[in-house]
Amino acid sequence: MIIHIRRTKPMAYKITEECIACGACADQCPVEAIKEGDVYSIDADACISCGACAGVCPVGAPVEE
Repeated sequence: MIIHIRRTKPMAYKITEECIACGACADQCPVEAIKEGDVYSIDADACISCGACAGVCPVGAPVEE
């Protein structure tokens, strides 16, 4: 029997509750990993940990984990 284990890469950034949902981060994400909401979120499977979101956020909501 073969068992496949899915390993997820560690995501370097997360969006904190400081998020004001302005969309600046989503506009800069090259892989569209940031999803809209009351507070935006990052899709860990799509994120490439480039830091583009952190560089444009006016309130510093994306932070390194």
